[in-house]
Amino acid sequence: MSERCLEIGLLRYPGAQLAAVYGLGDLFAVANRMAAGQGREGLPRLRVSHWQADEAGQLQRMFDSLPQAEGTPQVVILPPCLDDAAEQPLAAVYRDWLRAQHGAGVLLASVCAGAFALAESGLLDGRTVTTHWALAAQMAARFPQVQVLPERMVIDDGDLITAGGLMAWTDLGLAIVTRLLGPTIAAETARFLVVDLNRESQRHFSSFAPSLDHGDAAVLAVQRWLQGEEGAEASLADMAARAGLGERTFLRRFRAATGLKPTEYCQQLRVSKAREMLEFTRQSIDQVAWQVGYRDSGAFRKVFTRLVGLSPGDYRRRFGTTAR
Repeated sequence: MSERCLEIGLLRYPGAQLAAVYGLGDLFAVANRMAAGQGREGLPRLRVSHWQADEAGQLQRMFDSLPQAEGTPQVVILPPCLDDAAEQPLAAVYRDWLRAQHGAGVLLASVCAGAFALAESGLLDGRTVTTHWALAAQMAARFPQVQVLPERMVIDDGDLITAGGLMAWTDLGLAIVTRLLGPTIAAETARFLVVDLNRESQRHFSSFAPSLDHGDAAVLAVQRWLQGEEGAEASLADMAARAGLGERTFLRRFRAATGLKPTEYCQQLRVSKAREMLEFTRQSIDQVAWQVGYRDSGAFRKVFTRLVGLSPGDYRRRFGTTAR
C-alpha cells in the first residue's frame, strides 16, 4: 500500500522570504521525523513543494520533497517578505491561482506580509486576520473590509490561517502540524527545534477544523459565508437560500459534506470564535455572546459549557491571556 501524503505548497511569490520558505520545509521535515519516531500507524507524511510562476505565467512546482507522489496541495502557505513587495499589486496569475485553490477547499495560510496577497485575492473580506504590527495600519487602510488584529500571533479562521511578524512562520508551521498530525507531534517538533509552543497549546484546545474538501460547491459557499461576520446570525432558511437549495435538500447535503447538522456546525463555529474572544479580549461574557450571534447569554453559556466542558468564566480564568 502506498504511503499517504499531505502536500503543503509554499508560494514563492515575488519578494517571498527564502529563509521562511526553507525554514518551514525543515520544520515539516522534523515533524515527519517525530511522527516516524512515535511509530503511530495512519499518520500521513508531509510533502513540501515550492510553487512559482514560470516564464509562460503558469504556476508550477519548482521543488518537491516527494517528486514521485501524485496529487495536489491540501495546504498553501504565503511566506513573509522583507522588501516592499507588500506595497506592490500581486500579479493576476497568483491571485487567480489562490482563488482557485481556496475554491477547491485548500487551506490557505500566510505569514506577515503574505496576508496582503490573500487580501488582494479578495479572500479576507469580512475576516479577522493578523500581520506584522508595523504593517497593520497600512493593511487596514488598503483593505477596509478586513479586520486586522496586530496583537495576535496566529489567527485560525478554519479555512484561512494568518500569522504575525516575520518569524511567526514557526508558529504557523506548528499550527499546521497540529492540524495535520496532532498536538503530540507538534509538541515534539517544537521541543526538538527549541521553539515556544505556548500559542499553539492554547489554540489547540479552541480549534474547530471543518471539512472543506468535500466537493459540494453549494455547501462550501455557505461555509465560507458563515465564516464572515454577515453569517453570524444565519438561520436554516438563510443558509438554504445562500446555497440555492430547498431546506430539506440543503440539510441532507450539508450533513453529508460536513458530518454535522447546520445548527451543530454553527454552534461549533460560534463557540470557536467565542473561545478566542475569551482568551484575548476583556469583553464581558454577555458581549462575547452577542458578538458571536447569541442574543440570549444564558443559551450561550449552556452551549459553550456543553461543547467545551468549562463555563465561559472558567475557560477565561484558565486560558485568558489578558488576565495574566
